Amino acid sequence: MTELGAVPEAGPRELPFATPGGVSRMVNAAAAAPSVHNTQPWRFRCVDEATMELYADLERLLVVTDPLGRGLGVSCGAALYNLRLAIRATGHAALVETLPDPARRPDLLAVVRATPADPPGQDERLLYEMIPHRRTNRFPFDGRRLPAEVFTDLVHAAHDEGATLVKVKGRTARRVFDMIGMAEATLAAEERYRAELARWTGRDCDGVPEHAFGPRPRHGTPPLRDFGLGGGRGRAPVADFEREPQLAALFTRGDGPLDWLRAGQALQRVLLTATARGVAASLFSQPLDLRPAPHSGNRAGPLGHVQMLIRLGYGRPVPRVPRRRAFEVLDPVEPGHRPIGP
Repeated sequence: MTELGAVPEAGPRELPFATPGGVSRMVNAAAAAPSVHNTQPWRFRCVDEATMELYADLERLLVVTDPLGRGLGVSCGAALYNLRLAIRATGHAALVETLPDPARRPDLLAVVRATPADPPGQDERLLYEMIPHRRTNRFPFDGRRLPAEVFTDLVHAAHDEGATLVKVKGRTARRVFDMIGMAEATLAAEERYRAELARWTGRDCDGVPEHAFGPRPRHGTPPLRDFGLGGGRGRAPVADFEREPQLAALFTRGDGPLDWLRAGQALQRVLLTATARGVAASLFSQPLDLRPAPHSGNRAGPLGHVQMLIRLGYGRPVPRVPRRRAFEVLDPVEPGHRPIGP
């Protein structure tokens, strides 16, 4: 059993949003998703016993780091995948209508409806159970290589959500790490970026607490984001990281709001699969934060557009970071409100 509750056994199934407890379980599962700077930029509205709406919380948009809302969209896509998985754990299917009314409600990202279905399979149960155990690990890994079959599982996880995951190695990996380092330096030199980072790091914030900053790599690789620039505890200590970090890139065919939601769902499925296999992960998005810029890496290639760079490996467990509770991200339903879509 996990803190989200055990997967129900077969039998009469209560609709997932039929009780306050059910709503809390669904929203807490969704809100355990990763997000850029741990901003948790989502809100939820329970319309009826079978329907939940997911909204972007635009007050949590990082206007310097993420002016287009790409990172916000990927973050909310990860929350959407968790919500889908939690609904499956109740023995229902999750029917999702993404961006149902972009002209009038651009902040309404998805309407999710629960419908009767077969009980969840073993793989779905396992991924659901991994939700509270997934972490972003910014600390050194031990250098062990991922077995081929484990990386294949991650590739399949991305593919099942309409995205492509590829391994980045050799000279290409070194060039990508150089690109990340240049992007990090460019961002760090901007006062507005440092001020924005300060809002979301350190003590007494919803963002990245000091215990999750991680040390600085002694030789500069992998070029992790320096959260100490935000004015938390100052510069982090230096540590030796793995000599050859293992890197993967997540692609989508397009690069708009629908693609960002798709990328977030694929990313979360990859990360939960990695967690189930004992694999740690940390994320790089610095080059993608610089749009447009010569080294932003956002040009389309044969596989489409890069939406996230993922460092993979084996490391010590790290503690969780703060999450907003269900009542903090749930909006009341207005009288006469009806969900948009079929």
